[in-house]
Amino acid sequence: MTDHMEGDPGFRLADARVVVTGAAGFLGSHLCDTLLREGAVVVGVDNFLTGEADNLGHLGDHERFSLVEHDVTTYVEIPGEVDAVLHFASPASPIDYLELPIQTMKVGALGTHNMLGLAKDKGARFMLASTSEVYGDPEIHPQPETYWGNVNPIGPRGVYDEAKRFAEALAFAYHGAHGIAIRVARIFNTYGPRMRMHDGRAVPTFIRQAMAGEPLTVHGDGSQTRSLCYVDDLVAGLLGLLCGRVTGPMNLGSPHEVTMLELAEAVQDAVGRHPGVQLSRRPVDDPQMRRPDTSFAHRELGWEAGIDLREGLARTVAWYRAA
Repeated sequence: MTDHMEGDPGFRLADARVVVTGAAGFLGSHLCDTLLREGAVVVGVDNFLTGEADNLGHLGDHERFSLVEHDVTTYVEIPGEVDAVLHFASPASPIDYLELPIQTMKVGALGTHNMLGLAKDKGARFMLASTSEVYGDPEIHPQPETYWGNVNPIGPRGVYDEAKRFAEALAFAYHGAHGIAIRVARIFNTYGPRMRMHDGRAVPTFIRQAMAGEPLTVHGDGSQTRSLCYVDDLVAGLLGLLCGRVTGPMNLGSPHEVTMLELAEAVQDAVGRHPGVQLSRRPVDDPQMRRPDTSFAHRELGWEAGIDLREGLARTVAWYRAA
């Protein structure tokens, strides 16, 4: 964990030209929206492997937004000045990275390498969307940034976990060798509008099942925990980290921990239907518990997640109903 970067003047979003990879994804598209609201010029990059064009449809005529359809695992050229490169491209749900294991590792390795190269060439700062999955099935709870993790590198989830761990190491190597200003965010479970209904993550799966009146599929006995952060809170934390003067890695997420059974009940309450739950076999290497220690983010950015689970689920369910 790196604290203040000596000589780093901070960063202003207004009029900055920002490249966002994975722009058509759940997080990437929300990030593009907020960057544009803050006055930035945004160049989105996506190959639509898991991203959705509809997530960016409302930006089609925006004068400060442009979209490049490109696979970042191959060389990418962005003409003109670039002030920041935000690397958010990656399959990010278990269904995605179990079906696309090689692509997941390539975007974490080759994609990160290419985008760091772009940042180096442009003299831009670089932000990496890392993940709480670098902690694996943790033996320390809650998880601080100083924890090195408990990851099975050859298990089915290893393709995602190790891709992100490698990406962090590569970012810090570029920082040390070339002096690039980097920001590394370890993102904990995030939810909200634009999550794909069938992406396999708990919140959209539970909402889809509850809306259809089907029992909610809960893995194992449902005692495993997650800490869920609404997307608006997360984006605020990401941009605080981007514009601030610390490198990270920094945990960003909600410290409010719930069991999967509690989450299933909360989703049923939000939907207004209670079809109950159906227990199923637990996936291999599924973490037993997940909760961030966010004291670093609170101390350095004054940031904390403020939207509680009930409110966030209500907003998310309303979006699915209107979609």
